[in-house]
Amino acid sequence: MNKTVQRACRLQGFFKHLTQGPFRSYSTKPLIVLGIETSCDDTSAAVVTSDRKILSEIVRTQHHLHEPLGGIVPTLASTGHMQNLPMVVREALEHANKSINDIDCVAVTRGPGLPPCLSVGMNAAKTLAAVAGKPIVGVHHMEAHALTARLTTENSMGDHLPAPAFPFMTLLVSGGHTLLLQANAVGNYDQVGSTMDDAIGEAIDKASRALGLKWAQGRRGGPGVALEQAALKGDPLRYDSMLPLPLSEREWTKKIGFSFSGLKTAMMRMVERQNITNSEQDVADAAATFQSKCIQHLEQKLRLALDQSIMQQSIPLTALVVSGGVASNKVLRSRLEVLAASYGLPLICPPPKLCTDNGVMIAWAGIERYQAGLIDDYEITTIPKWPIERLKDVVTK
Repeated sequence: MNKTVQRACRLQGFFKHLTQGPFRSYSTKPLIVLGIETSCDDTSAAVVTSDRKILSEIVRTQHHLHEPLGGIVPTLASTGHMQNLPMVVREALEHANKSINDIDCVAVTRGPGLPPCLSVGMNAAKTLAAVAGKPIVGVHHMEAHALTARLTTENSMGDHLPAPAFPFMTLLVSGGHTLLLQANAVGNYDQVGSTMDDAIGEAIDKASRALGLKWAQGRRGGPGVALEQAALKGDPLRYDSMLPLPLSEREWTKKIGFSFSGLKTAMMRMVERQNITNSEQDVADAAATFQSKCIQHLEQKLRLALDQSIMQQSIPLTALVVSGGVASNKVLRSRLEVLAASYGLPLICPPPKLCTDNGVMIAWAGIERYQAGLIDDYEITTIPKWPIERLKDVVTK
């Protein structure tokens, strides 16, 4: 029996349970899904409905644990998840005024992410779903970021916009990813461009540490937000000649891809050679210049991609969606809104608090996959390295 047939048989059996018990049969009543996210250092759970209502969301950050060590330590993050997750899930259900019996499905981050962290959430979700007799949906972390714009959307001014229909172009920018995709349908994505080395969020975090910036605390915290705040007081042209624009050499100008390693290295060398950390204004100017170079690089490659998709291939894109932790940056949002408008597209971003990793995006992606019939079994395992294009494949667990 080939993989496709095996998968079809498994789904057929699963849907039989959906209609005959213990799972609730399909009706017009909105689905209620519990989402669990533990891919990196934030522990989060949320309850979301299929009619786009966020009933609850609970987050426990670990910035205080990792800042003294200069970055995320996977084993420490995993321990933090094990300590935090039971109460996070309980509070999410309590704040939603729901019990586990009211939940139609449990959605959990399957990957990509840090292996020990993913395992904490996966084991908890599988146990909870199996004991309560609920179906489980394993969610691709980056698909969740992309689909969040179909749950709750806004522009750079905070105005709410209609949910984008497929197909749309989506830029996923975070500490682990710089990924440009064409979203065709749930589970169907074409990669347009990716990073050749460091992700944008990783480069920003390292630049922030080189500048000696204290991590911003709270929900929107960390070294990246600290750099954004410092840049507000700086001159983005002050060090322009000292920092290169990535992939701007002749042979790279037509390549749709991203590279932040060289820019990051140039920044760190400049900080050391110019003794920038000795002056608060120098730090602000360096932060502003570095941030501007990162955004210029994204703009340059986005224009190439949109020219190719809209002008050359006549793909009827409905929007430019930008999500992931870096998408909470207000300067990035405002500049990409102008770029998108030049192509007749709205720029759609989740609210800043839903750009960083959160249980809401996992619950919503779980809803979209559940409604598409993409339900998993209790033998599901984590996939720490998981290219998003693999979602098109039929995977036998």
